[in-house]
Amino acid sequence: MSLLNDLQWRYATKKMNGKKVPQDKLDYILEAARLAPSSSGLQPYKIIVISDEALLTKIKDLAWNQNQIIDCSHLLVFAAWDKYTEERITEVFNYTMDERDLPHSTMDDYKNNLWGMYSQLSEEWHAHHASKQSYISFSMAIAAAAEQKVDATPMEGFLPEKLDELLKLKGSGYKSTLLLPLGYRENENDWLVNMKKIRTPKEEFITEMTIDDAANLETEPMDKTISDPKK
Repeated sequence: MSLLNDLQWRYATKKMNGKKVPQDKLDYILEAARLAPSSSGLQPYKIIVISDEALLTKIKDLAWNQNQIIDCSHLLVFAAWDKYTEERITEVFNYTMDERDLPHSTMDDYKNNLWGMYSQLSEEWHAHHASKQSYISFSMAIAAAAEQKVDATPMEGFLPEKLDELLKLKGSGYKSTLLLPLGYRENENDWLVNMKKIRTPKEEFITEMTIDDAANLETEPMDKTISDPKK
């Protein structure tokens, strides 16, 4: 029940007090984000950690002047691949095989089938898919922060193209996707701190289904899967 208590404690902090997050807590949050699952284990994203006040001030100007940007201890910028390429996928799989002391060819069928699908899709789809993977890591960071009693404010409200230019991400193969200021709440000046947490009622949020509840559709098995590409 500890995680549920931590999630009940957390909220999107509106006013931070500038107190620094200890390095061990920051490292814990970043490691939780690093350990997050991602599609095919590709981890098509990275995290940029910023505490430089001058840079945070410039970022605030690109993030609708949200004060948490400059009042936080550290700002985490999540950046995802702008597209998938065969070279990128191969590099990840080769690293995985090296770490597992296996030949690079071990997962060639899987890798080739994966790239066979991705190569037929647009770069816009690639960027969107990679961005969605960064959201999983983002969520793990938020949960880990709550566990460490570190406040965090999820942010999508910023100008990605301008931020990419500021952080020199253009041409790097990455695009900024999310911001996560980390710090500590200033109780006296945060209007949200004592407000009741509101979520969709459980009976509306969760639906249990059986085959009798599903639509009566004629379906055919797919001729192959990623996990068994020879089928």
